Amino acid sequence: MTFPVIGVVGGGQLARMMAPAATALGFELRVLAEGEDVSAVSAVPATPVGDYKDLQTLLEFSKGLDVMTFDHEHVPTDHLRALQDAGVNVQPGPDALVHAQDKLVMRAAIDRLELPNPVWASVDDVEALVRFGDETGWPIVLKTPRGGYDGKGVRIVASAEEAAEAADWFAAMSPLLAEAKVEFTRELSALVARTPDGEARAWPVVHTIQVDGVCDEVIAPALDIPLEVAAAAEDAALRIAAELDVTGVLAVELFETPGAGAGFLINELAMRPHNTGHWTQDGSITSQFEQHLRAVLNLPLGATDALAPVAVMKNFLGGENQDLFSAYPMALASEPAAKVHCYGKSVRPGRKIGHVNLLGSSTAEVDSVRRRATAVAGIIRDGRIAAEEPSAIFEENA
Repeated sequence: MTFPVIGVVGGGQLARMMAPAATALGFELRVLAEGEDVSAVSAVPATPVGDYKDLQTLLEFSKGLDVMTFDHEHVPTDHLRALQDAGVNVQPGPDALVHAQDKLVMRAAIDRLELPNPVWASVDDVEALVRFGDETGWPIVLKTPRGGYDGKGVRIVASAEEAAEAADWFAAMSPLLAEAKVEFTRELSALVARTPDGEARAWPVVHTIQVDGVCDEVIAPALDIPLEVAAAAEDAALRIAAELDVTGVLAVELFETPGAGAGFLINELAMRPHNTGHWTQDGSITSQFEQHLRAVLNLPLGATDALAPVAVMKNFLGGENQDLFSAYPMALASEPAAKVHCYGKSVRPGRKIGHVNLLGSSTAEVDSVRRRATAVAGIIRDGRIAAEEPSAIFEENA
């Protein structure tokens, strides 16, 4: 019996973090990398470099694979269909993945499933955008249907006068997605996984904190969320996975809207391991990375129970410190329980380069866990302890 070969299109940190799970299970991982310096290259031996937008490159990469999956959603949908026609086992398939690739397709599907959606419209030009804003009330949110991530391809339009400034976006892509700006108390994420045979499991719904459109912190589980809201959010994610025939990990990003409808609105979908699920590496029986590999291979899914009453994931972006390892002695000494995950990327301001996971023995500890995880991430980012309280973190853990 031979172990399966899994191909991942895209060489970012998600592909990199699939590698330990694949190694543990005995799978061979191959990655189609965008360049020789991307995150997964140093973690996966088989990383040919190629253009994922070129069909022949994808077909060549597919040779010898048992399944092809993805680090991102940007492979052209027509190429995915051509791969399927050529007999490649693509997971998730193009009919599912298009809902994560195209926000207009996603919004229409959420309406069709009668799940909570913001008020939205497909708009072809500035005039249509102004009509939408006048009808729903200003400000509104304008999004590019394809290609946006981490806050890119999103702009707040405050008035009809500002709408005229979006003419360049319509020139580049049309139609665009217009949405009513949602008043919400916090952002949530419901993470599930599903196999081609339909087995599905969910992790606890988590609280996510975004800064400048980028996931900065995750608290798992989301604290003080009404049980019925958490259950409805989980059920919505499982239903989306089933109805859209999603395979692998699905992240459903949500706005919490207390007192309105189900208590949440659906923001976006991602069909791959997701930043809001990084806490599962150290906080769940089965990480999202192992679960994704199990799911796309149609293997039984692992348990998703949390390992502690609370887990915190804190991202760190590129900052002052260019030599990240030089900060490790101070960072690791400051918090021996912290788990540091570094992505092997060069440091650039604002670039995601790693995260810290830290568990707490009770939900009452959440503020302390957040503070300590943030301190560790800050030491690595800046190469020093924050000046305002230079010894506080050491004293707290003495």
